[in-house]
Amino acid sequence: MNLVDDKTIVRQYFNSTGFDRWQRIYGDGKVNKVQLDIRTGHQKTVDTVIEWLQADGNLRGLSVCDAGCGVGSLSIPLAEAGAIVCASDISEKMVAEAYDRSTAVPGKLYNISFAAQDLEALTGKFHTVICLDVLIHYPQNKAAEMIAHLSSIAQSRLILSFAPKTVALTALKKFGELFPGPSKTTRAYQHREADVIKILESNGFVINRTAMTSTNFYYSRLLEAVRK
Repeated sequence: MNLVDDKTIVRQYFNSTGFDRWQRIYGDGKVNKVQLDIRTGHQKTVDTVIEWLQADGNLRGLSVCDAGCGVGSLSIPLAEAGAIVCASDISEKMVAEAYDRSTAVPGKLYNISFAAQDLEALTGKFHTVICLDVLIHYPQNKAAEMIAHLSSIAQSRLILSFAPKTVALTALKKFGELFPGPSKTTRAYQHREADVIKILESNGFVINRTAMTSTNFYYSRLLEAVRK
């Protein structure tokens, strides 16, 4: 399976059944226990990133690229905090939902823009590039290409999250694959943290901060890498 096929699968999924499912998960409406657990985990990851950026004390006016913005869970609060945000997603439906949610914020946000495009089509330069929960949809051999491109548009910092590859989580993933059904998402890929760090280092970055979010059904390793 090549990268084009992976991208097609992800785009089609998040423009169809996947959109309906994840729109509910990333919203505030009633969901089942598994979806609520995932919502809670994802929000913890988003909150950690916001805390990191706020702690630096320079968020207002900071140029940020949110690659794989989904419904705007991170992009919108960053824009509300004064960052200049370029938000994009491979799914047209996700981008449209993110835009609608941004217009519902009291007071118009003039410092956020949205685009429907895949990660490797992103251009420009940004102080900070953020890519949360996207690598889970792509295999390890393609992660290097995607991270390299994100590195090329990040002037100072790149923040990534991914599903870590461990013995326990691999076993849990295999167990889950025994129960196929309409609620299954796209193929979920795990990545070895050491491999991701090596890719970042090869593109001129060093790790500055790390965090881990673990719930019953959501596992995400968060890395902040800064230019050497």
